[in-house]
Amino acid sequence: MKKICLMALALVALFSAAGCKKNAQQTAVRTVVDTFELALVTDLGTIDDKSFNQGSWEGLVQYAREKNITHKYYQPSEQSDDAYLTTIDLAVRGGAKLIVTPGFLFEVPVFIAQDRYPNVTFVLVDGSPNNGDWSGGFPVYKTGKNAVGIHYAEDQAGFLAGYAAVKDGNRSLGFMGGMAVPAVVRFGYGFVQGAEFAAAELGLAAGAITMNYHYTGGFAATPEAQSMAASWYNAGVDVIFGCGGAVGNSVMAAAEQAGKKVIGVDVDQSAESPTVITSAMKGLHASVYSAISDYYAGSFSGGRDIIFSADNNGVGLPMQNSKFNTFNNADYGVIFGRLASGEIPRMENLADDGSPRVVPVRITRVTEFR
Repeated sequence: MKKICLMALALVALFSAAGCKKNAQQTAVRTVVDTFELALVTDLGTIDDKSFNQGSWEGLVQYAREKNITHKYYQPSEQSDDAYLTTIDLAVRGGAKLIVTPGFLFEVPVFIAQDRYPNVTFVLVDGSPNNGDWSGGFPVYKTGKNAVGIHYAEDQAGFLAGYAAVKDGNRSLGFMGGMAVPAVVRFGYGFVQGAEFAAAELGLAAGAITMNYHYTGGFAATPEAQSMAASWYNAGVDVIFGCGGAVGNSVMAAAEQAGKKVIGVDVDQSAESPTVITSAMKGLHASVYSAISDYYAGSFSGGRDIIFSADNNGVGLPMQNSKFNTFNNADYGVIFGRLASGEIPRMENLADDGSPRVVPVRITRVTEFR
């Protein structure tokens, strides 16, 4: 009986040891699986938002898959600096060595996180790290050696959209921006300049192009924005550049009812509505891919901002999905090349009153610039 008990105890010990070993192996596997070297912290939306989250995520995923690097996205619980910082902390504890944060709402969280996590690299898309304190006129800006701020030549993207719209035969245009933040302002002024440039090339007379121009003051889709867009279309506007996040959805809804056209923004929005004839795009995918590639190549441009423009494919129109009548790839290649070479200079500065230094003469402005 004693021998039987001893044998039973031995078997229990053997199975226990085997179980412990198996659990240890499973724990080790779990540790590897749950460690993600590249991370993206989304803005409020998801990775399929057809905007900043999606474009940035696609750039990260492309590099990660090419190089077989573990990757994951994390979604904050709400739109706040604290929620963003909490999610960044979660990514760091998950093993992230490089974190991509898409959108200017991450400026303050990255300003804090770059010091809190000096061994982690941050790629801030469409913004520069700052403390968010505007009480003194301007906040304190600081981009750490482990961070980079990516910006885009929105004026060039807007220029291409305005130029193509006029070249394609449109004579009554509209620009409906969201909040008048610098990026939206650059999109709008570039749109005006591109339309003016095309009108000059075509030899159109002064006042041949009409332009409705307005900022809604926010980035939400609202009945007011849709109503205004509808009134513009009813008054004869051919195409509206919807430039302000979900403001564009209001414009699309109005265009669908009126049988008119829309120009999208930031990413290719052709799938959003059949009314979208083209989009003034930022190279989100390409710029994030480039920043990650530089990090692994040891040439990361930490401590400064990088501007992606026509000369490094940072902006453009999605010609493969555009719905122009006459404006074609050859036309686009010529004008894009002139921007990329610097032959057509960037709109670097505005006049003291905030208007473009090159005042359009072939455009009748129905609403004044703000």
